[in-house]
Amino acid sequence: MIEFGWQFFAVGIPAIIFGGISKGGFGSGAAFVAGAILALVVPPGAALGIILPLFMLVDAATLKPYWGKWHWPSAKGLMIGAIPGCILAAWLYTIVDADFFRLLIGIICLAFVAFQGSRALGWLKIKQMPFSAPFAWIAGMVSGFTSFVSHAGGPPSAVFLLSQGLSKTAFQATTVVVFWAVNWMKAVPYAFLGIFSWDTLMGSLLLAPFALIGAWIGVKAHHWVPERLFFGLTYVLLVLTGIRLIWVALV
Repeated sequence: MIEFGWQFFAVGIPAIIFGGISKGGFGSGAAFVAGAILALVVPPGAALGIILPLFMLVDAATLKPYWGKWHWPSAKGLMIGAIPGCILAAWLYTIVDADFFRLLIGIICLAFVAFQGSRALGWLKIKQMPFSAPFAWIAGMVSGFTSFVSHAGGPPSAVFLLSQGLSKTAFQATTVVVFWAVNWMKAVPYAFLGIFSWDTLMGSLLLAPFALIGAWIGVKAHHWVPERLFFGLTYVLLVLTGIRLIWVALV
C-alpha cells in the first residue's frame, strides 16, 4: 500500500514537475530524476508504475510542438534498438529484488552527473560522427534497458544524438518521438509484471496536473531558459538522490 500523505506530495510534486520540464524542453536527459526522487518515499517498482503514465501524458502533450522536426534515421534506429533492451530489462525485473533496483538507479544517477560534468570540464569530448544504424541500435538497446528499469533512457540516447551534430530543436524533437514510442513499449510488460496497481494509478492521477505543468514549462523554457541553470539544479538533486538510494540499498 502507498500512503498518499504529505511526504508523497512534498517529494512527488517537484519531482514530476522537473521530469516534465526535462522531457518537454531539455532532451529528456534528466527526466529520470522524477522516478529516482519518488523512489525515496515509495518502493522502486511503485515509482516506476506511477511515473510511466505521467511520462506518457507528457509525451502526448509535447509531440505536437515538435512534430516533424526530428531526425528520422536516428529516431528509427533508437526505437528498433530499444525493443531488445526492454525485453532484457523485463526479464531482469522478474529475478531481482527492490534493493537491486535502488542500487542500480542510484548508480545511474551518479554516473549521469559524472558524465555531464566530464563533458562540461572538457575531459570527455563527443566527436561528430556520420549516421550509423548499428551505433543507433546499440544506443537504443541501452536506452531501452535503462528506461525500463529507471526511466533513465535519456542519457544513452543523448550520447548517440550528440554525436550526430543535431540542432537543439532536432535533438529535442528526436528524444520526444523516441521516448513516446519506448514508453508505449514498456506499458504492456509493466502491466504483466504487476508494476501497475490501483495505488500506482491513483498516484499517477494525483500528480497528473503537475506533469502537464512541467511539460508546458519545458516547451516554453526550451527557447529562453539557459540549459546550464536547469541542469545545474537537476545535477544536485541527482547526486543527493543517488547517494540516498545507494545507502538504503546497501544498509
